[in-house]
Order: sequence, then structure tokens, then C-alpha cells
Amino acid sequence: MDAGIILILGQDGVTSGAIYALLALALVLIFSVTRVIFIPQGEFVAFGALTLAMLQAGKVPATVWLLVAMGAIVAAIDGLARLRDRDTDGLASLLGWNLAYPLALAALLHAVEPGGLPMALQILLTLAILVPLGPMIYRIAYQPIAETSVLILLIASVAVHLILTGLGLVFFGAEGARTAPFSEGSLSIGEVSINLQTLWVVGCSLAFIIGLAAFFTRSLYGKALRATAVNPSGAKLMGISPVVAGKLTFLLAALLGVFSGVLIGPITTIYYDTGFLIGLKGFVAAIIGGLASYPLAAAGAVLVGLLESFSSFWASAFKEVLVFTLIIPVLLWRSFNSHHVEDEE
Repeated sequence: MDAGIILILGQDGVTSGAIYALLALALVLIFSVTRVIFIPQGEFVAFGALTLAMLQAGKVPATVWLLVAMGAIVAAIDGLARLRDRDTDGLASLLGWNLAYPLALAALLHAVEPGGLPMALQILLTLAILVPLGPMIYRIAYQPIAETSVLILLIASVAVHLILTGLGLVFFGAEGARTAPFSEGSLSIGEVSINLQTLWVVGCSLAFIIGLAAFFTRSLYGKALRATAVNPSGAKLMGISPVVAGKLTFLLAALLGVFSGVLIGPITTIYYDTGFLIGLKGFVAAIIGGLASYPLAAAGAVLVGLLESFSSFWASAFKEVLVFTLIIPVLLWRSFNSHHVEDEE
């Protein structure tokens, strides 16, 4: 191994680590606010890349009908609950967001030629289709059991993951796909050639991380999420709705997952079940951060990316084993340096 190979592997590791960082931040955010270990986070990555690939191929992605179906379920659940309680305030906005919006989006996709649209519009359509699924999944799968134990929430996450994986096979088939890159070509620095898509991945990831930091420190909703993460009971007493916090958290997590899929679609072939492995690596990074620290989770993500990259050079057959083995010393270290606290539940 010479300096050139080290630089190439380092470049690949940082690129992968940037994606894992976004997923790790999403997992830490969801767990901090809702106590949900969100295993299906990786499915948003796969759905994002494959939905964009279908749009670029000129096809209407089947995920838009998943949005319509889930919107109808949420509208039925919340609408009937409001009618039962004789609370008609906000019923129009409820039906508009959960029914009218998905149907209008489906009509738009059938009225235009998706393959002929500029890439920026294709990406916006991908986000418009998939990001609203985050709050809908929370409403259907997690909100009814929000007060139960972490173990039950984990079992629900496994069920949601299996359902989404099966739907992914139905929607996209078993064949993988790649999307068109944001920019063609590469940038040469000395003897190292850097793919422009790699720069897009790292740059957009840094922009998202900085944007999230500003959101949590400067916006009212961001401060509300921080308060809910630090003290859920106190936040609830101060008028912060745990339901709104949960939906907003899943909305942000879906945004991070889908955009991660859009970023890596041009540099790797994505299959319907690829997201599970990517999500697990993001989970390893989140564990390094203790499912609580955003900076540690981001640093752990870069470590995971570098370890994966260099492992693929030295022992490619065992690179996944080496990456997931990293979680063992982290858990041992945390078990020796933390005190047992009885669960209040």
C-alpha cells in the first residue's frame, strides 16, 4: 500500500462516512425524542435512489401509490377520531394533507413526462413522494404504542422494516439501479482524482449537518425537539406536544434518508434491500455516539466509513464483519463506564 492507495481509500471512506453520518444523526434524533430504534431508516435510502431511478427512466414510481394508500389510512384514523369526539376543527387540512396532496401528486406524475424533467425537479419530486411517508409511518405504527417499552417499539420497527422491504421488492423488482450523477467528470489534485459526485456527497452532507445544527439551536421547533429529547415529561408540561414532536422527528429522518439515497444512487448500485445494510452501518455509528450524542455519532460514522474502506483493501471478504465487530468494544466500554439505572416504565 502506497500513499496513492491510502488517499483513494481515504476518499472512499470519507464519502461513505458522510452518508453514514446523516443516517446516524437521524437514528439518534428519533431515539432521543421517541425512544424508537428506527430500523427502517435504511429503507428510505433505497426507496430514494430507486424512486429517482424510475423517474429518470420516464416511469411513474409505485411509491406514489404507497403515499396515497398510507395517506388514506391516516386520514381515516384521524378523521374518524375527530368525528367521534365532535372536533371538526382542522378536519379540512387533515384531509387535504393526507388525501388531496398524494392524489394531486399522483395526477401530476401521470400528466408529465418524468424522464424529460430537469434533474433538480426529479429530485424534488422524489422528496415530495417519500418524505411525507415518515410522519405517516409514525402515525400508523408508533403513535398508538408511544407509551410502551423500548422493546415493544423495537419489535414494531422490525415489523415495519420487513413490510417496507417486501413492498420494495414489489415496487422495484430484484434488479438494482443507478441514477445519473449530479456532475460528470472528476477533479485532479496532484496524483489523486476525486469524482465530482463524491464532492457533492460530502458537501451536501456537511450542509445538512450545519443546517440541522442551526435548526436545533435557532428555531422554535428545533428547541422544542431538544427539550423533548432532554426531558419528555417536562416538555409535555410546557405545552410541547409529543405527537407533533414525533411526527416532526420522523419527517426530518425521512428527509435525511431519502436525500442520502439520492446522493449515493450515482456511485453505487442500489437494490430494494440495500438500505438495510447501509442503515445498520449508520446504527453502528449511532451506537458509538450512545444514541444520544450527535457529534460522536458523526465522528463514529466517519470511523465506520474509513474502516469499511480499508478493510475492503486488506480483507474484502470480511469487511462487513470487521465493521460490525466495531460495536462490541464500544458496548463493552460503555457498560464498564455507565451506571445501571432502573427503568421507570
